[in-house]
Amino acid sequence: MSNRTIQQLLDMHGKVAIVTGGGTHLGRAMTESLAELGAVVHIASRRVDLCEETAIEMRSRGLQVHAHGCDATKEDQVRQLVENVFAQSGRLDVMVANAGGNSTTSHPPHASLAEFRNTFELNVVSTFISAQEAAKVMIPQGKGAIVTIGSIASRLAMDPRIYESTSFMRSGAPYITAKAAVLNLTRALAAEFSPHGVRVNCISPGQIPNDETDKDQVEIFRKMNAFHRTGLAEDLKGAVALLATDAGAWITGQEVLVDGGWSIW
Repeated sequence: MSNRTIQQLLDMHGKVAIVTGGGTHLGRAMTESLAELGAVVHIASRRVDLCEETAIEMRSRGLQVHAHGCDATKEDQVRQLVENVFAQSGRLDVMVANAGGNSTTSHPPHASLAEFRNTFELNVVSTFISAQEAAKVMIPQGKGAIVTIGSIASRLAMDPRIYESTSFMRSGAPYITAKAAVLNLTRALAAEFSPHGVRVNCISPGQIPNDETDKDQVEIFRKMNAFHRTGLAEDLKGAVALLATDAGAWITGQEVLVDGGWSIW
């Protein structure tokens, strides 16, 4: 029987992680969490300049964070990223497939097929590629953790009341469909990879505003969750720590909702 302490279960010293989209907002917070636990973290996105800024700032605090340029929707680029990290470190313990977003700007019912496809590429295709490439390294190791990023939108339709008092309204269908697909992709990959010791789980955040979020929306988000506050990027730090470390060693194929109780109503 294992007698490891919770500190030992959470310890990531000697571990190596990749976080796609790790330079900003939610990705930045999850990168910080893993690095604070001792991992060497490689962050990657199309905006390598933002990744560099984040890596430099975190290294100034003694954290081991390195920046890479990578478009997570491009299979060859993700493969090269994983191969480079593995060649440098000899291992890959964690992949956080965080790259994604909502590229739809059209009002319903005018969302274009191009917007739908692009949103699917950003969220579902990027997650599939990142998970597959990570698994190619993790399966021979006999162990690894893949964390995907869903959304409260994985299970709830967009409430149009959120936008009644704002100047911004766009079709939620492409993003909601994509995030629902990420959730079931997580379950499918968990089933496929579990015989090889590789875990796959999903974090689904609620509304966590960034600097670009409409201020009227922020106030509505605050009122519509159980704690009557908006989410913070740091609210994801505990969830990713659980799913990426041995503290979550017996968890796979699951969704962790971090939504301030939004989904209980």
